[in-house]
Amino acid sequence: MPEKEMVTSVVIKASPRRVWEVLTDLSSYSEWNPMIRRAEGEIRKGARLKVHFRPEGRRKGRIFHPLLRVVDAERELRWGGRSLFPWVFDFEHYWVLEPRSEGATLLRHGAVVRGLLAPLVMPVMERMSRRPFQAMNRAHKERAESV
Repeated sequence: MPEKEMVTSVVIKASPRRVWEVLTDLSSYSEWNPMIRRAEGEIRKGARLKVHFRPEGRRKGRIFHPLLRVVDAERELRWGGRSLFPWVFDFEHYWVLEPRSEGATLLRHGAVVRGLLAPLVMPVMERMSRRPFQAMNRAHKERAESV
């Protein structure tokens, strides 16, 4: 099955614990997140979230109900959506936290598209999402480093 990935990253001068706290405090997204304006739900594998995606500068947003696929505290969070035919299109949004020296954390933030449509969908997604992902990374860094 074809697979395409878009990855962004940022080094945050905060512990993985602090970076995770910011990432999983869904109720505070409206205060700092320029891409995901609101998110609701329980952070546990198998749970469904309600995510309001509206990057800065866009009039319209979208509401997603992704399924949490991986919840590994202070290490990795992945959610995804699946079409009726996953071999045609399957989407995953992820954050991977890697400890660095002196208490810093490398945050890898990306998306994976799998299925027959991946080669067609990823260029569009890259064009529409790379900047918002990077803006979220910068805001996440600022929030995590401010405490």
